[in-house]
Formats: sequence, structure tokens, C-alpha cells
Amino acid sequence: MNLYESIKLAFSAIWAHKLRSFLTLLGMIIGVAAFMIVLSLLQGFSAYVDEKIAGIGSNTFTIRRFGFDDFKDSDTIAEAQRRNKELSFDELQFIKERAQFIDKIGAKALPNSREVRRGSEVLKDVRIEGAEPIIADIEKIDIAEGRYFTDSENENAQRVCFIGSDVAKKLFPYGSAVGGEIYIEGLPYRVVGVRAEQGTVFGQPQDVFVQFPIKTYGANFGGLTQSRGLYFVAKAKSDEVFNDAVEEARILMRIKRKLAPGEKDNFSIFTPEAVSSLKERIFGTISIVILAVPSIALVVGAIVIMNIMLVAVTERTKEIGIRKSVGARQIDILKQFLCESAMLAALGGIIGLIIAEIAGYFLTKYVFQTRISIWSAVIAILVSGGVGIAAGLFPAWKASNLDPVEALRAE
Repeated sequence: MNLYESIKLAFSAIWAHKLRSFLTLLGMIIGVAAFMIVLSLLQGFSAYVDEKIAGIGSNTFTIRRFGFDDFKDSDTIAEAQRRNKELSFDELQFIKERAQFIDKIGAKALPNSREVRRGSEVLKDVRIEGAEPIIADIEKIDIAEGRYFTDSENENAQRVCFIGSDVAKKLFPYGSAVGGEIYIEGLPYRVVGVRAEQGTVFGQPQDVFVQFPIKTYGANFGGLTQSRGLYFVAKAKSDEVFNDAVEEARILMRIKRKLAPGEKDNFSIFTPEAVSSLKERIFGTISIVILAVPSIALVVGAIVIMNIMLVAVTERTKEIGIRKSVGARQIDILKQFLCESAMLAALGGIIGLIIAEIAGYFLTKYVFQTRISIWSAVIAILVSGGVGIAAGLFPAWKASNLDPVEALRAE
């Protein structure tokens, strides 16, 4: 008996007991769906981080007051606050004048939140932040309407702003936001541009923000200090000199701050590699643990399949005896039952994958970006089929070893 006939017989047996087959499939469907949803979230997060790094540029880095290691515990935080001074425009100018490997460098200010108004429309907890005009070039900001602010607007601390697409849609529903005015703490700000839509991350919208020229931000919201402190964004002249640019920035900061040789840096430099490394450190071990939980459902599904296949062998003992008496070999019986268990598991895997795709669509739309790659989809189906084969191995072996005479006597 060839493989095609084995598959045909297996499908007939599954179709003959539709309800039982469906209930058997449920364990595998739930297991594969849960596993793929979790995997798609992990892959989506990884892709999001990589896309953000790629969007800003692999040759871009930031200089900040604090680093990852400064937040280990309350003692390290307190020590870092004492040791690490806030960044200043003098330091930015010092780097600009002396750097050989840095193409562009600009300052941004840490974000805060405020209530934004236009007429009767009010948006609460809108992220506000300040940036130098050059940041648009360094971060490759995608502008949907209008423009970014200019050097003149920044130098004169003019009340202009660049807003997110959600702010534009909610406060200017019937026309262009460019040229319109919004109010924050009673002061009007003219909109000069709208950023292209960025979507959400973990359910948090990325398009609810108002960005100002950095000097406007400092003048109108309490100065560029503490929670509105400065940090620098720099871009190397090329990928080849990226490491040189980072080291150059570190040396210039140390010179400006008069740090002695061997003395620890009282600032931090973030590179795309450091962000990717942090991502791997955080999600490396955690991913294994997170994926292990839905994997338990796959094991349960396999146990259900094995149980049902054992029941099927008992129910079809006479059928097996008849088939053996007319010439069916042990390998033919083995193939039939293995094909049946593999098909059950693979069908469950396919349905679970479809459910995961549907769930992924809604998660991406309303919560967080998900991604199911082709390789993971193929592996999911192959694994579910493999689980089915493993689960059906003992029942198939038991069926193939039945004595035909004893099997024919079965009632």
C-alpha cells in the first residue's frame, strides 16, 4: 500500500468520526494558536526595535546623562544622580567644533506631558518635547504635511510646533492642521508640520505628541533641566567610521568635563548595538520561558491524540484483522495509523495558525505590532505534524502487531 492510499484511508477514518476528530483537534488548535500568538508578539517586538534602529540609522548614536547600568537599584540611581551632571549646550558646541568623524549632531530635551486645546476640543496627557531643527535630518523624520521648524524659529524661541498625526486628526478633523493654532497652558502655538503616522507600541499611540524648537520648549515649560534635560543625537559620517565617531564623542565629553584617566564616565553613550544587545539580554531568556507556557498545550494536545488513537485501535481491531488476513503487512497498518495521527495534528496546526493570524491582525491594529514569518508558519505545521506522529507511534505500533486471528475474533 502506497503513501497516497494510507493518507486516503486516514482521511476517511477522520471524516467518519467528525465530532470526535474535532474535539481531538481542539488541544492542538489551542496549543499551536497560543504558541504562534506569543511568538508573533516576540517577533513583532524584535522587528519593531530593528526597524526603529534602521529608521534612525545604524550610524546614529545618542549621548545621555544616564545609562542602562545606572538603574540597577536605588543605590546606583542615587550614585548616578550625584555623579552624572546634566548635559549642556556648551558641551554640544565643544563636540561640534572639534569632531572629525561626526557628520551631524543636535540636542533634544526629555519629554513631559500637557493638556492640548483647540476650541472646545481637549487632548489630555499629550507628550511634549523639544528638539533642534537638525534632528529632522539625523532621525529621518517622515513629514506628512508642512515642514519641520527652522533654525530662525529655534533661535528666536518662536511659538511654533510640529505635531503627531493623531493630534492633527482630533484637533483639526475637517481640514489641514498646518497653519492652525493649538493652545497649551493658555499660550497659542502655530502648527508648521505633521508627522507621518507611526502607529502604536504595546497599545500606546506614538502619534500623540507636540514637538517644539528646543529653545521654545525651554522658555515656555520651565527650562531645560531635570525632567526636561538635554541629550544629544549624533550621526557618524559613514558606517565605516561609526566606532571612531562614538569614541571621539566619548573622548571630547571627557575632556570637556575634565575627567582624569581611569575615572568613570559621568555620562552614557547609546549605540544601536547597545540597544540590540539590551533587547537580546531582556528577551533572550524571557522568550524561552514565555514560549514554554503555550508549549504545554501542545504536549496536552499530543496526549489527547495518543489517547484517541489508542481508542481507535481498540474500536477497529476487527478491521485490522480483516486487512491483515487479506494481505496487509505490518508496515501498511503502521503507516495508516501514523498518517491518521499526523493528519489530525497537522490539521489542528493549520487551524491554530489561521486563528493566530486573525488574532495577530487585531493585536497589530489595536495593541502592538505582531509578525508571523513564513519560516515560523511552516515550522509550526511541521512541528504539529511531528507531534502527531510521535503521539501516534505507540498506538500505530500496537495496531500493526495485532495477531490477525485474535483480531478477527474481537467483538
